[in-house]
Amino acid sequence: MPKILIIEDEAAIRRVLVKILSEESDTYQVEEAEDGLVGIEKIKNDDFDLVLCDIKMPKMDGVEVLEAVKKIKPEIPMVMISGHGDLDTAVNTMRLGAFDYISKPPDLNRLLNTVRNALDRKELVVENKLLKKKVSKNFQMIGESKPISHIKEIIEKVAPTDARVLITGPNGTGKELVAHWLHQKSERSKGPMIEVNCAAIPSELIESELFGHVKGAFTSANKDRAGKFEAANGGTIFLDEIGDMSLSAQAKVLRALQESRIQRVGSDKDIKVNVRVVAATNKNLKKEIKEGKFREDLYHRLAVILIEVPALNDRRDDIPLLINYFSDKIASEQGTVKKVFSDKAIKLLQDYDWTGNIRELRNVIERLIILGGSKVSETDVKMFASK
Repeated sequence: MPKILIIEDEAAIRRVLVKILSEESDTYQVEEAEDGLVGIEKIKNDDFDLVLCDIKMPKMDGVEVLEAVKKIKPEIPMVMISGHGDLDTAVNTMRLGAFDYISKPPDLNRLLNTVRNALDRKELVVENKLLKKKVSKNFQMIGESKPISHIKEIIEKVAPTDARVLITGPNGTGKELVAHWLHQKSERSKGPMIEVNCAAIPSELIESELFGHVKGAFTSANKDRAGKFEAANGGTIFLDEIGDMSLSAQAKVLRALQESRIQRVGSDKDIKVNVRVVAATNKNLKKEIKEGKFREDLYHRLAVILIEVPALNDRRDDIPLLINYFSDKIASEQGTVKKVFSDKAIKLLQDYDWTGNIRELRNVIERLIILGGSKVSETDVKMFASK
């Protein structure tokens, strides 16, 4: 049931508004506040879906109430009530975040349409926030161990910002999952997330891949082509294995971070880009800096926030959860019945030395599901999961 608060110092106007809303729908729950201070207290202590607020009031005027509400509960739509002489102020409140304004005496149709639209908007805002909190099933971070819980806490704090993040950790630990969580929980989640595996692109092509090129820039450049930075505009670019990037490409990435501008290969024209950069590496970049293989100034630009993803051997408590997750996922992918693992089988898998980390565990689980018995046993693990 939508809950509406009316903040109005004139009792007669409050009665009119309550009558209109009550007659319109018996699903509206309407409360009253005789001034701004009382209204603010009610908003702090209760959940409202909409606030109708007069502009001219003693103690605390409507503009002050609006500003206060936007700080404590910004998702609540505010509709301002204006007298004839308050119209300029009412228009200004729209710039401060008010949903709309209605004039005194309130017109029935105008009031009801405004209330319905404001409530619909509130529902959409809440729904959108919930969706942003969810992460695609393809990129779930499974685990409740202390290291993983710590990473999840950092992501919750960092994701809504535009801070650049450097993710480190051994191969196969799930660094790309962290990158996807950062994007999907960010304000850029509706924008693209472009992934670039810097280790998989030949050094002579990395600049073209990242920044694009113009026709004739090199032998095979038959037409103009946009790069990954342009493709990621408004979203996130994930530079995986950035430690393998050439020094010349590093210099261009540094310029892109400093100036939010890039140049296509073969062109001197600047292109503005609005991109959040998340990078990852399995290398020790501080060691690479000492050896002259990585730019120190780029490192400091990228490593505003550092997230270190632990090896699977350092989070063995998560292995039972990972086994269950992969069992579900593999059964779904193959259209088969999920297999259960015995306690002894799980214990044996927890004791393994997982040099290949989660990637290796996933392969072993799939092998056991295919080759093991109806219930995966300790014997199955010894037979099919041996190194």
